[in-house]
Amino acid sequence: MSGALTEAVLDGGDVVVVKRGHAPGATAAEGAGLRWLAEPAVVPIPVVHGYDEQWLVLDRIDERAAGLGGGGRIGRGQSGRGTMDTAARLGRDLAALHAAGAPAFGSPPPDAPAAAWIGLAPMENTPGPDWPEWYAEHRVRPYVRLARDRGTLSAEEAGAFDRVCDRLPALSGPPEPPSRLHGDLWNGNVLWTRDGAYLIDPAAHGGHRETDLAMLDLFGCPGLDRILGAYAETAPLSPGWRERIELHQLFPLLVHTVLFGRSYATQALSIAQRLS
Repeated sequence: MSGALTEAVLDGGDVVVVKRGHAPGATAAEGAGLRWLAEPAVVPIPVVHGYDEQWLVLDRIDERAAGLGGGGRIGRGQSGRGTMDTAARLGRDLAALHAAGAPAFGSPPPDAPAAAWIGLAPMENTPGPDWPEWYAEHRVRPYVRLARDRGTLSAEEAGAFDRVCDRLPALSGPPEPPSRLHGDLWNGNVLWTRDGAYLIDPAAHGGHRETDLAMLDLFGCPGLDRILGAYAETAPLSPGWRERIELHQLFPLLVHTVLFGRSYATQALSIAQRLS
């Protein structure tokens, strides 16, 4: 969730972060999502003190002692060994988080609105039993339509994404159960500390576990090989998962196309043309 952010001091002296939502439902979606991700107690998540329709109050996470942080720079405050251990722990933590599961693909966290957000873009959480059809109808086609309506994609270019959607049953690999996803897992939403890698600003929902991993890969993440290796040791990935990374990256790239324009459209279109 994006929005105004400040710090406040509670009566007991604890410092918290106070966020104001940018749109109706944004704080409720983020607060409920953080609590849902924290529920299995397998990955560090900031404690949510409360939220309403406008405000979200949660613990401040201090990165000053981190070995990876400040935008992902490696080597601040810890040895190289320490940074890699933190990355491996994140891989194991993510595997456990995903294994906690979700009721369905597209299911929102308990008490969260179905009309959610990913950054500043709307994101509808509508449950479906089948990942290929759900991904096509709720994570690819809506953003292609928005981009086409805004003139960022031409009608001909939009057709490449339709062809990918039609091929999704063949492209998606072996069936997987719904996983408990962070949903917006780029490196900027990972805070590296001595206590582990905290996850913030989720677009949480039930989805395919490869989607979180593909988003870490998309914008670069320090220690990514270590993260993925530890993940695969904890919860082996289905054969061909590396070849499916681009398929899962279509969603965040299309979101960025809607928000930021043509450069991301070109990247998404290049993937769609390879897959279609």
